[in-house]
Amino acid sequence: MTRQDIFTYVKTKYRTDPDYPWSDPNAVLRHANSRKWYGLVMEVGRDRLGLPGSGTVDILNVKCDPAMSGFLRTREGFHPAYHMNKEKWLTIRLDGTVPEEEIKNLIDLSYDLTAEKSKK
Repeated sequence: MTRQDIFTYVKTKYRTDPDYPWSDPNAVLRHANSRKWYGLVMEVGRDRLGLPGSGTVDILNVKCDPAMSGFLRTREGFHPAYHMNKEKWLTIRLDGTVPEEEIKNLIDLSYDLTAEKSKK
């Protein structure tokens, strides 16, 4: 998936438009009501992720269950969250390594994990 594919997916499913609080190309995906982040799309240097070579790569940070995050980080295309809580967030490389359906499922999980909690 590309960043544009992600923006199209979240616009269609959650009516989310990317928010650019710093500068383009770094975009935040927020819940419409609570304004909580459920995704962060960034361009980072390959060296920041411990990858060989020079240049940059697009990534997506999503909130994730810590046990699932630990397992996923053992797989290619997943990293400890870049600039986020490494226990509760996960970085996904957007370079074709991770299948589209898996990225969509993780976006959906992150959306659910960051939803407003219902009051008792």
